[in-house]
Amino acid sequence: MKKILGIGVLMVWAMVISAQNTAYYKGPIVTDTEVINGAEKTAEYLPLLQGKRVAIVANQTSVIGKTHLVDSLLKLKVNIVKIFAPEHGFRGQGDAGEHLSDSIDAKTGLVLISLYGKNAKPDSIQMAGVDVVLFDIQDVGARFYTYISTLHNIMEACAENNNKQLIVLDRPNPNGFYVDGPILDTVCRSFVGMHQVPIVHGMTIGEYAKMVNGERWLTDSMHCHLTVINCNKWDHTMLYQLPIAPSPNLKTMQAVYLYPSLCLFEGTNVSVGRGTPTPFEVYGSPYLQKMPYSFTPKSGPGSKKPMHMDKLCYGEDLHYDIARLGAAKFTMQYMLNAYLNTSKADDFFVKTSFFEKLCGRVDLREQIKTNVSEEEMHIGWVDGLAAFKTIRKKYLLYKDFE
Repeated sequence: MKKILGIGVLMVWAMVISAQNTAYYKGPIVTDTEVINGAEKTAEYLPLLQGKRVAIVANQTSVIGKTHLVDSLLKLKVNIVKIFAPEHGFRGQGDAGEHLSDSIDAKTGLVLISLYGKNAKPDSIQMAGVDVVLFDIQDVGARFYTYISTLHNIMEACAENNNKQLIVLDRPNPNGFYVDGPILDTVCRSFVGMHQVPIVHGMTIGEYAKMVNGERWLTDSMHCHLTVINCNKWDHTMLYQLPIAPSPNLKTMQAVYLYPSLCLFEGTNVSVGRGTPTPFEVYGSPYLQKMPYSFTPKSGPGSKKPMHMDKLCYGEDLHYDIARLGAAKFTMQYMLNAYLNTSKADDFFVKTSFFEKLCGRVDLREQIKTNVSEEEMHIGWVDGLAAFKTIRKKYLLYKDFE
């Protein structure tokens, strides 16, 4: 990589550009106590469960008030026969990418079936003895957050097995106030990106399910028998404050807002702060020595073997008061800044295609290497974003931000 300016000058310049180009949104802030989530509207969906054998797709975010959905429905005499658990597991303690085994839930005695790893989609045996599936998981609105891939697979399993009914209990999307990022190229399709949508799709999980159905994105254009229980008192102009961390390393709203931008680092040699008190609020590596902030990843709950474990990493601290600034939107500037300052440019990207699977494009790696500006990158996304927004509007259940 050519270095026309000194590394220190480059670093300062890149950080100034980053600050200038990172967009923020200031909308009305609503909390869980103000919003009525789909799960709370039991009068709407309990009649659909009466006399049925019910499977529930859930994790630690699946609550009604302070009580887990499963516990609430058992008290209401709903016949729950099994639980399907997404990435991170039913209680939400697994590492990212950790393959969890099937087990028994200690509290309820119900069978737990993991839907991550080799068993990403329930097979006919696992769907046997089930009449209806209830899906209630808090999403964060990023294409590579795997809960929407689990949603796709559940929809497909329901359609394949006597067209069983799927009921989605909707929850607000904390990143639902905008749409941005590159559209997935089908050659990059994987479990961290199954559909031709941008990195930030701006839809709730209920809206997303309607889009998967309506656009016939299931295998062989199958159609799922889908029912969505809407939220009340929320729309896409609002900033929703999550009451429960949706996964072990998204501990704060800062992390949730920064996640769409920082997750791309998972395809590089740069840590996103797993193994620190502020994951997805910092980034760094041992090869960014000239950058001002430092941290050392340690093994711990939710991050047993973090990248660069026990090594001093240098980078940037993004842990600031987003409530004061507004909610951060998607940006490539952190990535451009890190590549500009790395001392190991040849090893910056992982040797596999994982970076391409995350970003959804085959050309972004080379654009970063050649210091293409974010504005130039965005030109390549504009037409795709416009087309997606047209599709998206057909399936919205709530007032849009535009």
